[in-house]
Amino acid sequence: MTLTANPAAAGATPTPPPVVLTVENLTVVYEVDHPVTAVKNVSLELARGEILGLAGESGCGKTTLAYAINRLHKPPARIVSGEVTFHDKADGDLNLLTLGQEQLRLFRWDKLSMVFQGAMNALNPVITVRAQLEDVLTTHRPDMKKAERRELAASVLQLVGVDRSRLTSYAHELSGGMRQRVMIAMALLLEPQVMIMDEPTTALDVVVQREILREIVRLRDELNFAVIFITHDLPLLLEISDRIAIMLAGEIVELDTATNIYRNPQHPYTKKLLGSFPSLTGERGSFIRSGVNNSSDLS
Repeated sequence: MTLTANPAAAGATPTPPPVVLTVENLTVVYEVDHPVTAVKNVSLELARGEILGLAGESGCGKTTLAYAINRLHKPPARIVSGEVTFHDKADGDLNLLTLGQEQLRLFRWDKLSMVFQGAMNALNPVITVRAQLEDVLTTHRPDMKKAERRELAASVLQLVGVDRSRLTSYAHELSGGMRQRVMIAMALLLEPQVMIMDEPTTALDVVVQREILREIVRLRDELNFAVIFITHDLPLLLEISDRIAIMLAGEIVELDTATNIYRNPQHPYTKKLLGSFPSLTGERGSFIRSGVNNSSDLS
């Protein structure tokens, strides 16, 4: 990772990067006729500059966890216990679960931004890309001059690989990959310390998906923000993540480095996930891993 010290320098040992986000024993319940605990006692830490992958099947609680961290959950979802602490560079520790609505409005996008699931369809179809980017700046940087807003919007768009001429485009005039890049640009606009990305490459073809992933890693290296990357695609996370958390039925059942998750998975569910993806080499019908007992208990 780019944040660690150079071990070759005077024999120094790598220094762990500081933590930017701490989640402790977070539980979220959907209070319906038969209450559903969607997130159960989840604890994790996110380091500055780290890409933390969050993997698991659909419905396991990944998006609910992301929304709870960012206080975006709506009734009937309710946080019943736990703490979410943001370790801000400037303002010290912030308990996100105690912030008022105005404090939350100022916090979101500025300190922690989010690329939502289905982000390709999140752009407003009746206003231009420029107007949507500048709206973020008008809200969070009200003292910024119009010329400065326009230049910043153009430069951030170029940063994610979209020509500034596209500022005057509408969403329907952009390809799926371009729309996704615009959403990433919007999330980067205020230089947040943390970005949550909820399946940002869903519905993109594999070529565009790889281009987007390369951009995310490149931008992380350049700007040193931390990422929580949510997906059900474990092989994708193995490629880009520093650490990976495996989620099952609302709980994180395994959390380790990407290398250890691949080479030495501990939980039966992690082994099943790894064993469920076909190999690109070898005999027809063979899988990435052999010896996975499909009838094994996942608990």
